[in-house]
Amino acid sequence: MALDIDYVRSQFPAFSAPNLQGQAFFENAGGSYTCQPVINRLTRFYTERKVQPYAPYEASTLAGAEMDEARHRLAKIMGVDTDELSFGPSTTQNTYVLAQAFRQFLSPGEAIIVTNQDHEANSGPWRRLADAGIEVREWQIDPQTGHLNPADLENLLDENVRLVCFPHCSNVVGELNPVTEITALAHAAGAFVCVDGVSYAPHGLPNVGELGPDIYLFSAYKTYGPHQGLMVIRRALGELLPNQGHFFNGDSLYKRFTPAGPDHAQVAACAGMADYIATLAHHHGGPLTEGATQGAFVHDLMRAHEVELLQPLLDMVKDRNDLRLIGPSDASKRAPTVALALDRPAEGVAAELAEHGIMAGGGDFYALRALNAMGVSTSDGVLRLSFTHYTSKKEMTQLMEALDRVLSK
Repeated sequence: MALDIDYVRSQFPAFSAPNLQGQAFFENAGGSYTCQPVINRLTRFYTERKVQPYAPYEASTLAGAEMDEARHRLAKIMGVDTDELSFGPSTTQNTYVLAQAFRQFLSPGEAIIVTNQDHEANSGPWRRLADAGIEVREWQIDPQTGHLNPADLENLLDENVRLVCFPHCSNVVGELNPVTEITALAHAAGAFVCVDGVSYAPHGLPNVGELGPDIYLFSAYKTYGPHQGLMVIRRALGELLPNQGHFFNGDSLYKRFTPAGPDHAQVAACAGMADYIATLAHHHGGPLTEGATQGAFVHDLMRAHEVELLQPLLDMVKDRNDLRLIGPSDASKRAPTVALALDRPAEGVAAELAEHGIMAGGGDFYALRALNAMGVSTSDGVLRLSFTHYTSKKEMTQLMEALDRVLSK
């Protein structure tokens, strides 16, 4: 079944905002529009439930119940237990907390593996463990394609490696990494796995239980929700790592890695993400029961629409001699996050596109290691054109026509 794009867009107030008419949004990798169910829940919480949750009076009880609802429903969609999902202020801060736990857990001489394909959030915090005597090994991308080769990982793995960190897909390379295959390699060598899913989750929440990593991280504000970082930590690892929360929360898995108090309203509003997924499933004749099966149905709807829209853009840019397409030219092998290295500063090109109603960005996007490895000037950066399932064919046409005019000047 094809995605009903008109119905999808009706779920996002931004598309009816007067000041955004005629503006095609192509910086979704930096943060998505927010769906109406999330806005409704956030408004209701601040209006009716802005009290300390979990107390025995109605407003407080309802506040706590809605926070619990968000965790329970999103965990079901991702195929994990409710208490294996935590909320924190951002994915970057969640990663720093995890890195501190591993700093206490690992011994000098043990090793971790990071990549130079990652956003700095899933690289920098782990690399700092070198200060504690932990060996940091870098799994390097192909300098021409940006590809991460699992065979290269095998050469880095040995009995000293305790953790392998990599992205589900890079925020500039865009290629989908084979999470299950990589996780199996790491687990066979006795290592845990941390996957940064920030650039993947907006294109359909993954079934983390099936994929198999020990840690999976992503950001709600890039997945139609509020500004929260979501963090799955599977029980076997979570109960091994030292508690990073208050000492009296040490027995609660979802509180062990959230040292700060939760943002009550934003956690509760994340239940609106589950509302939206259920709404899409019901509208398109998918499973009525919430959970991983329903999530997979919506994931596939989103991906099919995105792949269909992405391929013409890739075909347009892949053979141009005035730019370099970063990552695969096959839409089925990547996320709809397209980075273009140009012969001039990308930020200026983004400004020119804005004159044609295209909202996009230029820069390094916190992926300096990847750009450096591929020989891309980090001062010029890349033009990044990113979209998601709510993007229309009309907007894609607007983008491609504007891009051709700007690049042909």
